[in-house]
Parts: sequence; C-alpha cells; structure tokens
Amino acid sequence: MEDFQVCDRDFPDNILSEYLQEEAIAVDTETMGLLPQRDRLCLVQLCDSKDRVTVVQIAKGQTDAPNLKKLMEAQSVLKIFHFARFDVAQLRYHLGIHVQPIFCTKIASKLARTYSPRHGLKELVQELEKVELDKSSQSSDWGNAENLSEDQLRYAANDVRYLVSVRQKLIAMLQREERWEIAQECFKCLPTIVALDLLQYKDIFEH
Repeated sequence: MEDFQVCDRDFPDNILSEYLQEEAIAVDTETMGLLPQRDRLCLVQLCDSKDRVTVVQIAKGQTDAPNLKKLMEAQSVLKIFHFARFDVAQLRYHLGIHVQPIFCTKIASKLARTYSPRHGLKELVQELEKVELDKSSQSSDWGNAENLSEDQLRYAANDVRYLVSVRQKLIAMLQREERWEIAQECFKCLPTIVALDLLQYKDIFEH
C-alpha cells in the first residue's frame, strides 16, 4: 500500500504538520464493539487529499493522544467521517477529544440521495467512486494490535481512502438540490447529539 503508515498510540510531529496543512482529512475508527462505555477504541485511521493514510493503534487503557487531539480539534481542518456520530463519540469518550469541524457523509447522503434507501459506505463509494469496497474484515478482532492482518489494515485504509472525494461529490449534489445549508446545520449539531448519546439519553426531541 503506497504512503501508508502504522503508528503506535499517536502519530509523530511531522505527520501532524502535514495533516494540519490540509483543508480536509478523512477519519474513521475501529473498536471492539458499538458501546463506548463497554468497548474499547483500537484504531484511528486518517487520509488526506494526497492519499496519505495513517493508522494509529490505540493501546488498551490509553486515555490520550496529544497530536491526534491537536489535529482533531484544529478549526482550520475539516474532519470527514461516515456516520460521524459513532466515531466522534468514541474519540471523546476514550481520548477526551472534542472533534470540530465535522462533515458526515452518511448525513449528507441521506439529505442528497433521497432516491436511494442505501446509505452505507460500501453503497456510497460504489455509486460515487465506482469502487467496490471489501467489507469482509468489518466484524473482526481489532484488539490484537501486534497481529493485525494485511486484510484488516487494507480494510481500515479503504474506509477513509475515498471520503475526501465522496465529500466533494455530495456537496455538489446538496447544492444542486438546495440542501447544502441544512446539511451544514446538521453537522454543527453533531457534538451536542454525541454528548446526549454518551449520557445515554434517547428521543428527547420526541413528544
């Protein structure tokens, strides 16, 4: 895999400097399960417009990653996620990172692609990038950092590799359909929704 690095616990200053020069970067996480309070964070993957992929292995019990935090909280760099609500909650709960600003391709897809009921990353990348992602490693053991397979690492990289391009195509669709402003308002709400998720509130906007 070209321009692909695996880092332990955090990435070095030179990678931080490179990513801080970007207008936007793609981000994803791999965990041991879906509940932050129970399941630990194992990997954080990043990719920029130059297709530089970095995978950060998060150790069991680790509570901070200073360079990752600087990047995730840098106002000058947009962070692109697919289903940001999950990843942003993981980063906040486990590493104390308050991600901003945020773009979520799942929200954007639901607002723009109303002709489709399918808004998973695999379907989105297949339609917009004409690439079929291999999701066979999606449900696998990410906790054994020393023995991650090539398939797992390739899967982790591919989950971020196309998001920068997908974002641009979704923005064009949202602008065309006059839904770009409402999408941006949704993205701004995500930190509040994540805070409610972590406090285990549900449906507080319902009657």
